[in-house]
Amino acid sequence: MRTIATVFTLAVVTLLAQPSSSYRVTHTYTLGGDGSWDYVVPDPPNHRLFIARQNRVMVVDEDSGTLLGEVTGILGAHGTAVAQATGHGFATSGNDQSVVMFDLKTFKVLGRIPAAEDADAIIYDSASNRVFTLNGDAHSSTVIEPRAGTPIANIQLGGKPENGVSAGDGKVYANITDTSEVVEIDAKAATVIRRWSTAPCKQPVPMAIDTARHRLFSGCRSGVMAVSDYQAGKVVATVPIGTGVDGAGFDAASGNAFASNADGTLTVIHQDTPDQYHVAESVQTPQGSRNMGLDPANHRVFVVSAKFGPAPVGGRGRAPVLPRSFTLMCIERDPAVR
Repeated sequence: MRTIATVFTLAVVTLLAQPSSSYRVTHTYTLGGDGSWDYVVPDPPNHRLFIARQNRVMVVDEDSGTLLGEVTGILGAHGTAVAQATGHGFATSGNDQSVVMFDLKTFKVLGRIPAAEDADAIIYDSASNRVFTLNGDAHSSTVIEPRAGTPIANIQLGGKPENGVSAGDGKVYANITDTSEVVEIDAKAATVIRRWSTAPCKQPVPMAIDTARHRLFSGCRSGVMAVSDYQAGKVVATVPIGTGVDGAGFDAASGNAFASNADGTLTVIHQDTPDQYHVAESVQTPQGSRNMGLDPANHRVFVVSAKFGPAPVGGRGRAPVLPRSFTLMCIERDPAVR
C-alpha cells in the first residue's frame, strides 16, 4: 500500500512539475494586400512593425494592427533597417540590386542606393553608424552611410549570406548558409576578421543575439538552432527546432530564444546557462508562419501568414496569396505561467 501511495505521489509531483504552455496568440489582425512577404522588423521606440511585401514595405502599429503607411517603389522587398539617429529607414530591393532610403516619419522615398545581386537582409549598426546589406547571390555586404545614403564599401563574405545582427560593439555577424558558417565583420574597417563553422547545423538562415552573454542563435534548415559563443568563435550548443525556419529572436528578460518555422510552429528555447538550453515549448501557428519579429521593449513576438491559392501549373513558383488573407499575429507570454 505504501508503495502505491509513493508511486502516486511521485506521479502527481512529476505532473505538477511539467511546464504549462506559457506563450499564446493574443491578437490577430487581418492586414490583407497582395504579394508574398519576408522580414518582420520591429521599431520598438515607435511601437511599429516594418513588414516586407514584395513591392513595398507595410508599416503597422503594434498595438492596434492598423496600417500606418507603406514604403513603395520596391522591386523584391526583403529586409528593413531603422537608423533612428538619422531619421532614415532602409529597405532592400532585391530584384534591382538596390536599397531604398526613406523618411521614418512620412515613409516617403528619399533615394535609391546601389547594392548588389540578391540584396536581402539589412541591419543597422549603431556603434559605427553604418547600414549593412547582406547580398545573397553576390556573396557580399554593401556598407552604407545612413545620413546621406551613400555607399562606402562592398565586403566579400566568401559565401551566401542570409540574416545577421549587430553586437553593438563595432562587430556585425552574419550566417553564411551555403558553407554553414558565421562571419564576423569589423564594422568600421569594413572587413571580415573571423569565421567559424556552425556544424552540426547546416544551412543557417535567421540569426538572433544575446549581447549580455555574447551568444549568437543561428536557426538552421537542418532542424536545429546552433548557439555560438561569439567571443570564442565556436558553437557551444544545438537545440532541435521545427522545419523551414526563417525567423529568430532572443528576449533577454525571459531568457528565451525563438525560432519561427514554416511547419506552423514557434519553437521556444530557454537559456539555462550560456552553454545549456532546452526546448521549453512549441507554440502552434498557421502553416507558413516562417518570419517573426521580437520587440524587446514589450517582449511580444509577431508572426505573419496567409492563405494560398493553387500552385502554378508545372509546380514552379509559389502559390499566390489569396486576397484579404494576409494576417499578423501577436504572441505573448502568460504572466501567470512561470
